[in-house]
Amino acid sequence: MATGHKRFAISCTLLFAGWVLAGTLLTTVIHAQTPDGQQSNAGTAARNVGALKSISGNTLVLKTDAGPEITISVPEGTRIVRLAPGQTDLKNAPPMALPELQAGDRMLVRSRPGENGSVIATTIVVMKQADVAQKQQHDREDWQKRGTGGIVSAIDPAAGTINVSINPTLSIVVKTTKDTSFLRYAPGSIKFSDAQKGTMDEIKTGDQLRARGNRSADGKELAAEEVISGTFRNIAGSITSIDAANNAITAKDLLAKKSVVIKFNADSQLRKLAPQMAQRLAFFLKGGAQTVQGGTPAGGQTATAGAAPAGNASAGGTGPGGNAQGPRPAGAPDFQQMLSRIPAVTLADLQKEDAVMVVATMGNASGEVTAITLLGGVEPILTASPNGMGAAALFSGWNMGAPGGEGGPQ
Repeated sequence: MATGHKRFAISCTLLFAGWVLAGTLLTTVIHAQTPDGQQSNAGTAARNVGALKSISGNTLVLKTDAGPEITISVPEGTRIVRLAPGQTDLKNAPPMALPELQAGDRMLVRSRPGENGSVIATTIVVMKQADVAQKQQHDREDWQKRGTGGIVSAIDPAAGTINVSINPTLSIVVKTTKDTSFLRYAPGSIKFSDAQKGTMDEIKTGDQLRARGNRSADGKELAAEEVISGTFRNIAGSITSIDAANNAITAKDLLAKKSVVIKFNADSQLRKLAPQMAQRLAFFLKGGAQTVQGGTPAGGQTATAGAAPAGNASAGGTGPGGNAQGPRPAGAPDFQQMLSRIPAVTLADLQKEDAVMVVATMGNASGEVTAITLLGGVEPILTASPNGMGAAALFSGWNMGAPGGEGGPQ
């Protein structure tokens, strides 16, 4: 269940750093090279990626990403090098001394079996925790400045383009190349730590997608360097019953036009809009953003470089999360900033007949889904968008987790 200290997965800041990046990069480097830069012989050594849990003398305990903890002996002469996030060549990695290692450091340990089942390190590649945190912050800021996200409305595999609806009145064309990096959220998860390497072929109409890259001068296109996407279910409707004993609610889904059982677990995030904020979002859906200062129609207005689409702080403004390339179009509220201040609630705060919007897993054979994020207090929004489609597009970006950030933004 959501708690005050849990991060709400509404961040637009996709960052390709953090624990996942560190592990992936370390694995890539060590698989490609031996300490002298030559090709390694698969099967001659074990490789484990994880975080240093503790160190005592020449013995360290590694908490592996796979789960188990491994006790490793580090004999004198073991090569230990420090790899900066983004660095890919061990030949340029500076050496480290064993006492410089600290709990929390990310590392890949190449080892050989010793006597009596012991594990002996032959090479240790380290990413210092502080280096990873610095890279996270840098990438977070870059995603805020050069990122965008929404619902996939069209795909042209031959051209390598993806049309993304950022909100009901605003779309952008994401252009990909052979150098674009693709990631795919795992089924039932918006955690970047669960994401896997993907391809453009996996992306489908209706998916939620985020991309980072440079925008064209008119803001209509984005040349993507990284793309992450996933398939989730959007539910908009009202609660018909609450089953507190089983951490579940039943809601009448306006989109599917049927009832659905929604379960909650420890990772589910719950928030509730204040009435004033809900009214402001409803105003946007009713066409309030069609008129901007001076009476200029905004309906046909495309995203300018720096325009912040609804539900996405990553494309606009010059403040935190803003884009210095251009101003926010008048009349286009920064919904991401608004949503970031929504207070967390619990299942006990929900009541029968409350209007809710939910992003959930696709569901099991019985149709039961697990909530990823739930937003309450949305009555005015659903009134402004009776079929729920406009509301779903408006909130297309608030549910996706930030890579590395949720530790996993995330």
